[in-house]
Amino acid sequence: MKQFTQFESRDLGQELIDLGLEYKFNPRLDIQKGQGKRIGCIFLNPSLRTRVSTQIAAQNLGMEAIVLNMDKEGWALEMQDGAIMNKGTVEHIKDAAGVLGSFFDVLAVRAFPTLTQKQEDLSDFVINQFIKYAGIPVVSLESAIRHPLQSLADMITMQEYQVENRRPKVVLTWAPHIKAIPHAVANSFAEWSLGMGYDLTITHPEGYELDESFTKGATLEYDQSKALEDADFVYVKNWSSFQDYGKIHSTDPSWMLTQKHLESAPNAKVMHCLPVRRNLELSDEILDSDRSLVQVQAKNRIFAAQAVLSKIIE
Repeated sequence: MKQFTQFESRDLGQELIDLGLEYKFNPRLDIQKGQGKRIGCIFLNPSLRTRVSTQIAAQNLGMEAIVLNMDKEGWALEMQDGAIMNKGTVEHIKDAAGVLGSFFDVLAVRAFPTLTQKQEDLSDFVINQFIKYAGIPVVSLESAIRHPLQSLADMITMQEYQVENRRPKVVLTWAPHIKAIPHAVANSFAEWSLGMGYDLTITHPEGYELDESFTKGATLEYDQSKALEDADFVYVKNWSSFQDYGKIHSTDPSWMLTQKHLESAPNAKVMHCLPVRRNLELSDEILDSDRSLVQVQAKNRIFAAQAVLSKIIE
């Protein structure tokens, strides 16, 4: 495995899930595997779980992790090839990524979308510029359109909690928010859920349809109550409009998930990637109940990252 930026195949997905669970029960199993290797974690945007879990995962493999907050501590990067750098940018990605590639064995990069330049975002421009010029394996810590480490942790979590010998019903439900939120988590969750063979229903107000390249094969249901019937896992996430790119068309509070919403799904477990705006996206009664898997997902971020790094340094 040379890069980790998206879902590749069901076989590889299952291998990573199984390896992640193996590491969960024995985190230091391969403590010698990364001895003498170094990972650079490059953050162009804020992070809590991704930052810490990736560092712990590297340490569990014996790797040294160095973190650079590029948006605060590094030079302002020029991403466009052929640019005349007579404005605010100081260093070109070609030079910065080339240097970082010579310093590290693996580069892990986190970058958010513009939510204004649709085609640039869809091309995953920033992370692909790092891949183009670093010359070493690159792991996505979230990009303009995907968050694969989060989704791998989600798949690990669902495998832990699913009922054996039954294909679970998985629901991805939109939730209200006060800001325009990227599509990366929703895209990746749909991509991985469908890729791993889950029965996926996506529910949201009209106008919030996701990119069909990620959701083909899912059931689309605008009636949230109907979508939630008999659900086994309910993944709550906000996203902005894809067609009217980056815009907010609804903040309808009735879409916030509460216990009442789940009366028709008595056994449903609830998931969210965090951070979550309590009592806006999800009610306290859900987040603090036995239904909630959000803390399990967060811990599984370590073992998802560890499985990916383990495969890459092989």
